[in-house]
Amino acid sequence: MSNGIQSSVSVQPAPGVVGDFATANPRFSQLAGPGAIVAGPNGLVIGKFAWLSYSQVDGDGAPGAANNFGSGPVAGFVGRAQQGLITTYLTPAGMLIPAGFQATLFSGGDFWVLNEGASAARPNMKAYANFLTGAVTFAAAGAPTTTSAATTAIAAGTAATGTGTIQGNVLTISGVTNTIYPGAVVSGSGVASGTTVSAQLSGTPGGAGTYAVNIPSQSVASTAITVTPYVMTVSGSVTGPAITTGAVIQSSGTATGVVIGAPVTAQITGTTFVVATGGGTAVSGTVVLALNVETSWYAMSFGAQGEIVKISNVPGIG
Repeated sequence: MSNGIQSSVSVQPAPGVVGDFATANPRFSQLAGPGAIVAGPNGLVIGKFAWLSYSQVDGDGAPGAANNFGSGPVAGFVGRAQQGLITTYLTPAGMLIPAGFQATLFSGGDFWVLNEGASAARPNMKAYANFLTGAVTFAAAGAPTTTSAATTAIAAGTAATGTGTIQGNVLTISGVTNTIYPGAVVSGSGVASGTTVSAQLSGTPGGAGTYAVNIPSQSVASTAITVTPYVMTVSGSVTGPAITTGAVIQSSGTATGVVIGAPVTAQITGTTFVVATGGGTAVSGTVVLALNVETSWYAMSFGAQGEIVKISNVPGIG
């Protein structure tokens, strides 16, 4: 298609469209409470994997906003079930669910996806989700894309301070000194232990405004608030792809005290990264980070780079 007009004819019709159901087999949607699930602040792209965020909570206090970026296991796949909305003038098609619009994530079923990896997908390979984009790649089970970095330490960084309140899962803070980062630990009189910043909702970036936190149902009166990031400093070379937001510490390598599963939530400089360790620290050594995560889906057809592939939660017979 070009400007909404057919511009080419294929010898064979496409077997499907990215995000389509690949079969009429049963499919399962991600469990969600009242008011969820909605597309996150950047919208939600169909045909990719997604994670849930506390930037909005449902009526049961669970995370209710979906994004094509995140860390840890995926919440589900964004299927093509008439969820998108064409908002760009004269655009003939679109795959974006606008921010705040209702969305459905599928935790099981058979779908068509685009192979965005460098190698071909073969039946029974596992589907992996990129932490930064939700893009789908394929590899053997237990083989995420990794990178390793020599670090001096993971330690408490420069804390931000201010005066704030927490109602529900929303921190409202003013008079902020220094920068508030996602993943940073929030402390103050009456603040629940283990509270961390999930996302900024409004205000000056990293400064005064409102922030979603990971523990809902709080009621904290105005008090002095401290928000402490835990910073990984890379002192040597990075072996593999660049470290990206969402990358998860897969193993400690030669470092000690590393919190396995802690995600990178922000990049401060080219060599310093905020890591959501919940307060955990580590001494120098090599840290191994995963850039994508293995999902429960398997490839059910062959697909070279840039081709579409059938995936299913039920493996085929090899």
